[in-house]
Amino acid sequence: VAKAKSINQSTAGVWHLIRYLKPYIRPHRPLIAGSFAAMFAGVLMRALEPWPLKIVVDRVIIPNTESSGVYDFLGSLQPMEIVAICSFVLVVIFAGRAACTYLQKVGFALVGNKVMTKVRGALYRHIQCLSLSFHNKARSGDLIVRVIGDIGLLKDVAVTAFMPLIGSIMILVFMAGLMLWINWQLALLVLVMAPLYWLPTHLLSRNIKSVSREQRKRESAVASTTAESLGAMHVIQTLSLENTFAEQFGKDNKKSLKDGVKIRRLLAKLQGSVQIMTGVSTAAVLFYGTTLVLRGSLTPGELLVFLSYLKAIFKPTQDFAKYTGRIAKAASAGERVIQIFETPPDVVDAEDARPAPKFAGAVAFDGVSYGYDKDHPILKNISFDIKPGQTVAIVGHSGAGKSTLIGLLSRLYDPGEGQVKIDGTKLQAFTLESVRTQISVVLQDTLLFTGSIEDNIGYGAPGRSPEDIRAAARLANIDDFIMGLPDKYATQVGERGVNLSMGQRQRISLARAALRESPILILDEPTSSLDEENRKAIMDTIGSISAGHTTFMITHDLRQIASADVILHLHNGELVEIGSHEELLAAEGAYARMMNDGVVRHASAV
Repeated sequence: VAKAKSINQSTAGVWHLIRYLKPYIRPHRPLIAGSFAAMFAGVLMRALEPWPLKIVVDRVIIPNTESSGVYDFLGSLQPMEIVAICSFVLVVIFAGRAACTYLQKVGFALVGNKVMTKVRGALYRHIQCLSLSFHNKARSGDLIVRVIGDIGLLKDVAVTAFMPLIGSIMILVFMAGLMLWINWQLALLVLVMAPLYWLPTHLLSRNIKSVSREQRKRESAVASTTAESLGAMHVIQTLSLENTFAEQFGKDNKKSLKDGVKIRRLLAKLQGSVQIMTGVSTAAVLFYGTTLVLRGSLTPGELLVFLSYLKAIFKPTQDFAKYTGRIAKAASAGERVIQIFETPPDVVDAEDARPAPKFAGAVAFDGVSYGYDKDHPILKNISFDIKPGQTVAIVGHSGAGKSTLIGLLSRLYDPGEGQVKIDGTKLQAFTLESVRTQISVVLQDTLLFTGSIEDNIGYGAPGRSPEDIRAAARLANIDDFIMGLPDKYATQVGERGVNLSMGQRQRISLARAALRESPILILDEPTSSLDEENRKAIMDTIGSISAGHTTFMITHDLRQIASADVILHLHNGELVEIGSHEELLAAEGAYARMMNDGVVRHASAV
């Protein structure tokens, strides 16, 4: 029952994939039609191939007086003239078949590459639109395999296996009709033996699909381990974890190898079974066909044509045995691609969403509650109002919900209850893009992309001029440093900005935010990893960039907290205190105790 269920799921996955591919295939229907026309023409050429040989056998080698009327069109041609004509016709047929094969393969290759390239782009865009809660659970290596490996496998199999298999099925149907026309008795003999092919093919193909699905999972595990270890190489080497990760990689790699060997064994069994059945069928047809020739019911040439067609109809079965493993892998890959496509984004534009106007910067949370798991809320009934241009410090212990709060403001999540408003309008009334383009975020873990410094600053507002980029760098106090580099703004920063110090990366990130010129600025621990000198410099830069902007800052720095206009003190997901530094100190509550403890620790450290 479990195996039958697995087959049904695989079939459903294939139909889901076809449904998703339809919009991408539709623009290429003329090219597909032309490719299938070339394929059908090739089948016709294949059907004509044995006929010149039949004519030579029946008219020249073993003249058959009973069927001489069939060849009246040859007139009084001499035997060698007939052989010469048939040889020329045979060359023409093979040349025509070669041309049809070329057009068919090129056409299908173009369709496969164009369609799958668009599908890969759509899959990549869809993954980017999925919520952070999805990405927090997903493994990056697995997603990379789905975008690169699974789509690549689908493209390869579509061109080299699936389309040729359709052509083979066309050959089977067409040749079967011709065989019935030539001699229905021999054709029935072949049809009676057909179940002998179906049984081993069905049983072994089911196992091949199951193992292929497991192998794709193993390959994803290998890719995930590789991506995680390469992305954290500094930590791995610092903690001497090289052997630990190498052992984990080796285990997953060996399991993938075992699955691959098992698939090869199953394919070898399948191909061997098909070859045996092909030999049995050919022997039966040869034996009975020779009997018909001796009786005079069939000419020797017709028997040759029949055997040629029999070989042609065996090809689809042999091809299926040959391509079963690849098609099974493609079916598994298709299921994995569909799984991503059918994962809906948690945050989407409402049907009536409109582009947001230029924000003034007033922010309000009205009874907001949110949790990644609905039964375990992280934020509970949060309410506050912030005026345009105010600086807000968000404080609280780790896990209090600070990052989740600013994630709701950026609309990385939508609240489970309550509303987040900007300038008095709830965020869901605006399109995502128009909201996020008016919010700049500078994270503690500053991420730079592979490319030049100019590129990395320019990502803040694509399309801005080099002069605008340099002006933003000046505002972030990093222009002098950049101009002192050999390649200046064209200097390559390396993957994740490894060629730069933490302070330099943070300044580039601030320049990126300055270029954006957003009315709302979010700073998530912008100075936590910096020494005192860099901290002061970055704070001066932040003061320049945040002037006139509504600024939300997550920080544990007492001086940054004290300078804020409004302080939000979170505890276990609840807003326990709100007010200015002086107001909260006067209240002598949890914030005052936290500040007093922090001052004592800071003084002791000094």
